[in-house]
Amino acid sequence: MFPMTPIATALALLVSTTALAAPVTNGTTPRSLLAQAKGLPADFEEHFFDVPLAVQVERDGQLVGEAMIVLSRDDRLTLIEFTNYDASNLTVAERDTWSDYLKQGVSLGSCSSQCPNQLLAIHYNLENSLVSLLTENAERDHQQSQYYELPANGSRGLIVRNQLNINGGQEETPSGRFGLEASSSLGNWTQGLNLQLSRIGGPDNNTLYHALHEAYTQRELEGSFFRLGYFTPSSEGLSRQVRTFGASPDTTLGFMYGSSDSLAVELPKPSIYPIYVTANRQGSVEVYRNGLLVNTQPVQAGLQSIDTRTLPGGIYEVQVRLIEDGQTTSTTSELVYKPNNWRNHDQRWRYNVFAGREAKLLSNWEDQSSGDMTGGASLNYLLHPRVILGLSGRQVKGNMQLGTSIDWTFASNASLYANVSQTQNHGTGADLNALYSYGSGSLVFNHTRSWLDTRNTYDTLADGTRLRKRQVYVGQTSNSSISMNHRFSPKNSLSARLSYADGYTKGYGIDLGWAQSTHLFGSDGNWRLSVFDRPGSLSSGAKRNRGVDLSVSLALGGPGEKWSASLGSRTSRDGDRDNNASLTYSKTLQNHLLQSVAATVTADTYGVGMSARGNIQTSTLNADGFVQRSSYNGKFTGGLNLDNTLAIGGGKSVMASEYSGRGAGMIVDVQSDIEGISLRADDLSGSSTILRPGRNFIPLTAYKNSSVSFDFEGTDVPAATIQPARSSYHLNKGGVDYRTINVVQTVTVLGRLIDSQGRPLKGHHIINHASRGITEVDGFFSMEMNARTPTLEVRKGEQLLCQFRIDTKHTKREQDVLQIGDLRCHPDTLAESKNTPQTAG
Repeated sequence: MFPMTPIATALALLVSTTALAAPVTNGTTPRSLLAQAKGLPADFEEHFFDVPLAVQVERDGQLVGEAMIVLSRDDRLTLIEFTNYDASNLTVAERDTWSDYLKQGVSLGSCSSQCPNQLLAIHYNLENSLVSLLTENAERDHQQSQYYELPANGSRGLIVRNQLNINGGQEETPSGRFGLEASSSLGNWTQGLNLQLSRIGGPDNNTLYHALHEAYTQRELEGSFFRLGYFTPSSEGLSRQVRTFGASPDTTLGFMYGSSDSLAVELPKPSIYPIYVTANRQGSVEVYRNGLLVNTQPVQAGLQSIDTRTLPGGIYEVQVRLIEDGQTTSTTSELVYKPNNWRNHDQRWRYNVFAGREAKLLSNWEDQSSGDMTGGASLNYLLHPRVILGLSGRQVKGNMQLGTSIDWTFASNASLYANVSQTQNHGTGADLNALYSYGSGSLVFNHTRSWLDTRNTYDTLADGTRLRKRQVYVGQTSNSSISMNHRFSPKNSLSARLSYADGYTKGYGIDLGWAQSTHLFGSDGNWRLSVFDRPGSLSSGAKRNRGVDLSVSLALGGPGEKWSASLGSRTSRDGDRDNNASLTYSKTLQNHLLQSVAATVTADTYGVGMSARGNIQTSTLNADGFVQRSSYNGKFTGGLNLDNTLAIGGGKSVMASEYSGRGAGMIVDVQSDIEGISLRADDLSGSSTILRPGRNFIPLTAYKNSSVSFDFEGTDVPAATIQPARSSYHLNKGGVDYRTINVVQTVTVLGRLIDSQGRPLKGHHIINHASRGITEVDGFFSMEMNARTPTLEVRKGEQLLCQFRIDTKHTKREQDVLQIGDLRCHPDTLAESKNTPQTAG
């Protein structure tokens, strides 16, 4: 709330005391401004009319915001600006509607024409400095809808995301993927397209696979969606996706109907249950989903968790390949657990159903089925606010897949997710994940087990003959682990992990680590001591990998620079002792093409190895990559991830590095009087984007009726204004808007407006291309003026009184402030000022 000025306080006291003696008026018509001001001393009345007043504005008893207004004796109200919306629950669109309406100047009392939002009347109360807007909905309950309203006229646009992931080296066939994901909007229907090109590395596989995975149209309804076309029937629309065992469903030509979880905003967040890898040597990790490479990243020797923030949301299985010295040394199946929150406890069911014919388009995947009928359903049921049950059944490649799950949150610090599934002619799988957090740490338990039996798996020839498949497997695999992280103090922590594997690798493993933050050589840093005993693998000569590692990291050098060093011992590739050491330098850069760079040199029993990685971001591309030289064989390996977005809308197009994971976007052309300016676009739904002069792209939230505000980046704000400072939007998924904003260089103008007799003119509006102001009781005013268009226009109500052109070269100036002195405005100069503004300065 505004702090009341002494004058405003005195006015309120006067009104409250005189109100006791005022006669009761008949009827319900609010008193006019003159009636409310009657009895005020003349000095106070001068500070009531035609001067800025701080007020609160309400609509039907709900706060719109705090504002500055001007009142005139003819019962007119003009808004100067809203100054605060913090306590308002109204939508941005409605606040903008009232702002635009009141700024043009309105008469108090009943609204007779051009009344927005069913407005009936406007009233001002001097006693509590309140402007009341009364609408036809005044006595109706104000309940927030649980669904987003679709844009009244729909939306149009196209957003295409391009991704390229490559990993390979001298000792292996490169593997990679190019993915094209497109979403578009036509009216209130959205369309999806997904095309993938992939190559799976290996000595016996040089095939370039290609397939069209999605080409459909979809309509969002309140709480549900309807999809028609060609798509992969995943469990979309569920809050907890039931994991199934065996082959994933292929593409289907048909329809899908289900809950509308696609409206949920998906922000980059890590998997709740981390995915660990234990590299014996410096290497890389490849993450595959449904046989497609979705991410690759470098890893160092030792136990570490991989970065899962860039992976899609949901609960699903991925294959994690660990590559060392150009060879795949470990392959594990892991569970990504990134569920969306359940939004409405009044609706306990989440579901989807699909039906159609298995089909494939532009595909050369030999095991992709085609021609058979398929269908399925998936359900979630909210048994309790802390318990969610799941059930799934579907037919995939002629086999029935069944799955059940339970997601149980025991308390705010303890949760469990369990899943059991079975696939006909394939086997059974089970998963158990538990998390417990306590004041100083956390415990995570994971267990995965599968029972495979493919003896009843057949291939069917063209003539109907059934042949048993040659590759038959009967047995079970399992992976179990328990991890603990405990913080003894803000500077000391302990981590431990005990695991057991029965499959590709077999045996127990233990990792213990002690970390401490420190301060050495005048710089902050940390050190870590770890000991480990892990099952044997190809990279340890099939012998158990035992060792110790000590690493130190210090922020030495300039801003963003860091040095790290390690010293340790482990089992070599030949099963002997491998004493090793490494030195790493990394630097984070600001306002540069390179966002970060790092280089590592390693020395071990076999020789010297090197690696380098970097991250690049331009206005049109995001890229990160790495290259490594093995100390074992001197061979080079490397990986590259590229990502960019093409957006088309409003007759414009742009290539951008920002990914529109929020569903929609806005193309913005920034025109600026100031070179090298940096702006910030803040989406009120929760994101921020940096803008530069020229064409930019802003990711926005689909379906939400919201706005994006523009401001200067950083604390060193130039003397300039942004026009407009805010822009509203309402888009479907795939929709793209277009806007142009101007950065106008300004100067602050201090002056006084007087009439022909030298008397001050109060309550007059001073208008410039950059801003507007109003004269005080003594005629003084202060406002921002466009430096390139130094003209001022004086109005009283709707009447133009005079214009001035400011001679900025011969006017007293202190930094960005112009002191223009007295401006004499009188009727004799009106006709001349309409065509040739009067010069002042």
